[in-house]
Amino acid sequence: MRRIVITGLGMINSVGHDKESSFDAICKGECGIDTITLFDASTYPVQIAAEVKDFDPTLVMPAKEVKKADRFIQLGLKAAKEAMEDAAIDENIDKERFGVSCASGIGGLPAIEKNSVICETRGPRRISPFFIPSALANMLGGFISIYHGLKGPNLGSVTACAAGTHAICEAAKTILVGGADRMLVVGAEAAICPVGIGGFASMKALSTRNDDPKHASRPFDANRDGFVMGEGAGALVLEELESAKKRGAKIYAELVGFGESADANHITTPTMDGPLRAMKAAWEMAGKIKIDYVNAHGTSTPINDKNETAALKALFDGKENCPPVSSTKGQIGHCLGAAGSIEAVISLMALEKGIIPPTINYETPDSECDLDYVVEGAREANLEAVMSNSFGFGGTNGVVIFKKFQG
Repeated sequence: MRRIVITGLGMINSVGHDKESSFDAICKGECGIDTITLFDASTYPVQIAAEVKDFDPTLVMPAKEVKKADRFIQLGLKAAKEAMEDAAIDENIDKERFGVSCASGIGGLPAIEKNSVICETRGPRRISPFFIPSALANMLGGFISIYHGLKGPNLGSVTACAAGTHAICEAAKTILVGGADRMLVVGAEAAICPVGIGGFASMKALSTRNDDPKHASRPFDANRDGFVMGEGAGALVLEELESAKKRGAKIYAELVGFGESADANHITTPTMDGPLRAMKAAWEMAGKIKIDYVNAHGTSTPINDKNETAALKALFDGKENCPPVSSTKGQIGHCLGAAGSIEAVISLMALEKGIIPPTINYETPDSECDLDYVVEGAREANLEAVMSNSFGFGGTNGVVIFKKFQG
């Protein structure tokens, strides 16, 4: 079987515009959640989010092209550029054997909202000709393949909050069956807009701690009251091992396991069984190796955090056997379809640097959330293998396991 390694990483979120500054801020426990500035949310029940501040899309695309791409695409292009540069991809690489696997939970929601209003108030003739191309979720992969000249498979995962992880799984499958030698995975989301915040707020999914945004996202804490929406993008270059070795690429880690499952239970309420089966599938694929750290889905919602804790206990045969677990959503919010790719990058950087990022804002213990959540701050550790979890609405689950590369 072909072996798959990771040779490039990129990331942008509310605490940093690149992987190094983001990871450093996350490990320091810095929080990017604040009062919303992308629109006037003063009359909304939820007025906080984790925005990417001071982002200039002209750094990654010509100014005349900006209006053709909604914000999620712009953020995705930024992360993709960093990952490609990090992987030291040059023009001699066979671009016909290099594909893209993109992910977004919603796609261009701001563009959809804006043009719907225009259609209703000003008529269909005033709809932007760039509306559809800027809003389609798979256009993230379209723009990226064009900008980098990648002519291999161009895939898209639109599986809610598991999309970023599923994009990694799809890329891995493509390489395993010989469809490509390299795949650029990019998950991106930018849904902080009136209908996005209003929609999630109406279903009571979001935290309403408007007066205390820095402490609103509190994974596993007894007083958690919902997630905080974030935005951003994460990118990874996946590469067949022999191809990576042949060009002398830096190898971050090897992808040794991935698992997917469905709850088949409820459109928005997760179960314990579905996530457990996805984790079990990934772990079994990895040969049940010792897992040293789990980057949890950890949304700061009452049900998810309880169920994920129970699933981890079931997987590892008891609380005492569970590795350290943390959720970085307290720092960067829940980036929806981009969460899995961003958190995979965080997990890989933790593996490389030997640092487990902390779970912040854990103040009041919950008897049903009683694992080692690394609440005291970032922790140095000898990490050989890490797991990253993602679970989404519709009962869709994805899990990946990375291991330090051994030739």
